[in-house]
Amino acid sequence: MNLNDYLKERIGILFLNIVLLMVLIIFLFSVGNTFEVIKVIITMWVLICIFLFLYDYKRKKLYFNTILKVINSLDKKYLIGEIIEEPCDIVGKFYYNLMRESSKSMLEEINLSKCVQKEYKEYIEKWIHEVKTHISAIKLIEENNRTKNSSLVLHELDNIDRFVEQTLFYARSEEVDKDYLIREISLQKCINQVIIRNKQMFILNNIEVELSGVNKNVYCDSKWLEFIINQVIVNAIKYRNKNLPIIKVYTKDIRHGLKLIIEDNGIGIPQNEINRVFEKGFTGEKGRKGNNSTGIGLYLCKKLAYKLGLDISIESKVNEYTRVIIVFPRGNFSCNELLLY
Repeated sequence: MNLNDYLKERIGILFLNIVLLMVLIIFLFSVGNTFEVIKVIITMWVLICIFLFLYDYKRKKLYFNTILKVINSLDKKYLIGEIIEEPCDIVGKFYYNLMRESSKSMLEEINLSKCVQKEYKEYIEKWIHEVKTHISAIKLIEENNRTKNSSLVLHELDNIDRFVEQTLFYARSEEVDKDYLIREISLQKCINQVIIRNKQMFILNNIEVELSGVNKNVYCDSKWLEFIINQVIVNAIKYRNKNLPIIKVYTKDIRHGLKLIIEDNGIGIPQNEINRVFEKGFTGEKGRKGNNSTGIGLYLCKKLAYKLGLDISIESKVNEYTRVIIVFPRGNFSCNELLLY
């Protein structure tokens, strides 16, 4: 609040004071008062008005500045009604009570929404675990009763299992901090788990996998990291080179961190799409042409990587390569600092 805005708001009162002062001057002249007496009265009137206006302006400005300071310090700004002090004037009290009632109603709606969301999330997680149990049972039956189509059946089961798992991680992605355990883990073990999980796809598509320098330890959650690596590997398989598909997984030491690089020699990503691949629902031209892309996998990778304190980026050249780079920080350094090196 500045002085100009305050005076504009009080323009009616200022005009009324001027009119009353003129009426008073005319009256005082009519009853025979001298100019000196009237001048003293005018001066007193003006000084009192200035004092009252300045006092009111300072009081309101202090109150509004306090509110702004509190709002800027709050993460959940809708709680402002529960924190600010009640004003002294009648109009201020009215708006204060109105804001309190509004905040109370909104908090009730938020709590109800959170409760409904929590129940739905719990149901989804329970449903997913039930489905995964049946998928595992079907896999076991198929592996023990091999036919000429078993490889294709197992491949499709892997696809179903992957999409079900993606749904589970999507449901949990808003509360990653409640579901992960950051500790020192073997990067090679995580990568091997992903390779074993996708062995049917590697065999069916004659894909060669090269590992180099992955016998490293990093600080992360193994379950969430495996999910991220799996999404990247599946994309590399989906958009592979049809002739001699190769997926290379290797690491590179950097100052205060480690880069994990997953590179394929597939169809690549056009430069006009490279900055959008992590957007939710973005499939790109290649995805729209029939690769059944949902645009959720890389979006989840970016989201989970951020919450785990990692950085993930992509480099690509059409019909040559695609590199997905995951940066693991060491010590107390953030990924933003690591990107400088």
